[in-house]
Amino acid sequence: MILNRQWVTAALMGIALLTGGRDVLSEEQRAYKIGSVFSYTGAGALLGERMKTTVEMMVEQINKKGGINGHPVKLIVYDSASDVTKAVAATNRLITQDQVDIISGAGNMSGLSLAMKPIAMRHGVPMISNAGASGIVEPIEKSTWTFKSHLTDREIVGRAIDWWKSKGITRVAMLSDTSGFGTSARDELKLQAPGAGINVVAWEEFDAAANDLVPQLTRIRAANPEVILCWTVAPSGVVFMKNARQLGMKQILMHGFGYVVPKYMEMAGDAAEGTVLVSLRFPVGRQLPDSDPAKKVILEYIKDYVAKYGNEPDVYGAEAYDGMLMAVKALEAAKSFDKEKIRAALERLEFVGTNGLYKFSPQRHYGLTKDDAVVMEWRNGDWKLLMGADTK
Repeated sequence: MILNRQWVTAALMGIALLTGGRDVLSEEQRAYKIGSVFSYTGAGALLGERMKTTVEMMVEQINKKGGINGHPVKLIVYDSASDVTKAVAATNRLITQDQVDIISGAGNMSGLSLAMKPIAMRHGVPMISNAGASGIVEPIEKSTWTFKSHLTDREIVGRAIDWWKSKGITRVAMLSDTSGFGTSARDELKLQAPGAGINVVAWEEFDAAANDLVPQLTRIRAANPEVILCWTVAPSGVVFMKNARQLGMKQILMHGFGYVVPKYMEMAGDAAEGTVLVSLRFPVGRQLPDSDPAKKVILEYIKDYVAKYGNEPDVYGAEAYDGMLMAVKALEAAKSFDKEKIRAALERLEFVGTNGLYKFSPQRHYGLTKDDAVVMEWRNGDWKLLMGADTK
């Protein structure tokens, strides 16, 4: 007996309902499920909001163009609220209940990505982080299922050292928060500084929720550094700039790549003027030479985002953009819902994103190099490029 195609589809949908919504449709009929965990409330809210809206825009664009390999894309996004426990719960839900094919966006804070990593590893689900700690993708033998649309703090610290050396700076103080993000960068500077001729004259730490850093800065002032490098993604980085200037400190104030949101600089007001930052190239995208292949991608992303939302994206949105590009390109290349094939496709990716040329391999699960980092300065309400990226 020949069955009507519409009747079969209806029957399958009925079975799905009876089985609690589990996906029983054939691979030809099902959607690719991409899960994201971002912090768009809590301490990381300024980072996560544009990441969320970016991936939502991208999935909408992809589906308007027919999806991936003829399959629609279903995006499932949860808010981790800048909290490790909530990030872990969201990851478990994405994997065990929503049954996503890949995760693109892992909390947008290193500590959250590091907490999510064991879950992705245990279940064998590809996970793309937008955060910086090297431990997200290293050691490689314990990071089979994790990837990054970002540099590690190793390259960012190395780029900061390059700039210090170009300016003849040798005396540095480090002020880092106690999160996974801060401690990872602290460890990197401890490794790299001695061989580079950099003397770290003071090491200070603070809680990410701190609203007074005068005690730490007073001790730093006594050590007489030329530069103070602060490492955090929390609003306490604004406190750092304000307290330093209130104490009359004349040292160069410097932030790592967690502090490239213009809103933070605006919150600091005059205290932010002249602050130096080492980060990815997106914030100075318009200042890049036309020969830089990432510039075209940056301008296209900005144009699309402004058209949809009426305001410009930031570097965190750009990291989510590149992370979603990774997921989409891997799904396109894998031509399968098999997670091992998707993982293997991620290891072969090579593409130009907003932050440079990404080249992945089985030995390297992040695609950028130190040459993709830039050094910039906050002047007159905007970023000014000091040391450029060099995309090969």
